[in-house]
Amino acid sequence: MKAARLHAFGQPLVLEDVPDPVPGADDVLVQTHVCGIDGTDLKLLDGFGYTPELPFVMGHEIAGVVADVGRNVSDVHAGDRVIVYNFLVCGHCPYCLTYREQLCVNMRGVVGVLKAPGGYGEFVRVPARQVVCLPDHVAWADGAICCDAGLTAFHALDRSQARIGETVVIIGIGGVGAVLTQLARRAGLHVVAVDHAAEREAWALENGAHEFLDSTRVNVADAVRERTHGLGADCVIDVVGKETTLRDGVNALRRGGRLVVVGYTPDLYPISGKQLAQNELELIGTRAGRRQDLRACVELVADGAIQSIVRYQYPLEQANVALDHLRSGTALGRIVLTLK
Repeated sequence: MKAARLHAFGQPLVLEDVPDPVPGADDVLVQTHVCGIDGTDLKLLDGFGYTPELPFVMGHEIAGVVADVGRNVSDVHAGDRVIVYNFLVCGHCPYCLTYREQLCVNMRGVVGVLKAPGGYGEFVRVPARQVVCLPDHVAWADGAICCDAGLTAFHALDRSQARIGETVVIIGIGGVGAVLTQLARRAGLHVVAVDHAAEREAWALENGAHEFLDSTRVNVADAVRERTHGLGADCVIDVVGKETTLRDGVNALRRGGRLVVVGYTPDLYPISGKQLAQNELELIGTRAGRRQDLRACVELVADGAIQSIVRYQYPLEQANVALDHLRSGTALGRIVLTLK
């Protein structure tokens, strides 16, 4: 099969022929139709965060058709349209047993990220329990995006404990931020979108934001307080995770407010213990999502409650061009690779 593989951190991917994966007894073989790309892929390229053994096939937002199944698989069939949940978990640790499987202490890998090759190749082998059915009327690209941007946004909003009528500030209106904006608006929240480029205003409003703040032109915390009668936001969800955005997020919170951290970078942010304690602020981390979040996201897409955020498609042969486009910061919406 053809695959775009990472041979060295900091270097372009190499398109080459590699052996087709063969499914084991409990596996399925998925023929990749579409694979999304996102910031995790850029981190992999740079050797930050996850560092898989090289050469490696990236790609963790996978949608395709089941091409073959192992002898023990009975509930998934060749020809099924599926997407892939990418955390390979044990199923029996305390986290797996309490529906927090993305925190599994015996994680065996992450498809397209660590130990398990992903969707930047024509076929991918995964355990049968990893696949989720994709309804016939959902586009391949929109299904693929559910595997990360969708379930991450869904889980982050769930972790935020947001309630109808609250003001939520969403920092970073890329893929995850766009889905978050749609979900937050649908949940009855007042949504203030924040990004560093004025051209993202139309994109934020298109996805349901009530207001937009350009962080290069205003002091975010001050602007949020002006819009909330001096109180501040009930919740800030930071999809970026830089020192500047974390600082803006904390300072924009009202007393008793909640900061939800989705994105991360090498940046560190020293927070004042006094500010945290005396204002009873809550800091909440959120990691991707659970299998149930992925299923819920697919249902929302299928029902039309989440609109497509895919705006750019590249063939697998142009994987490096697509990644450069993502790194440029000019993409409004999600980028996907097409393989079929």
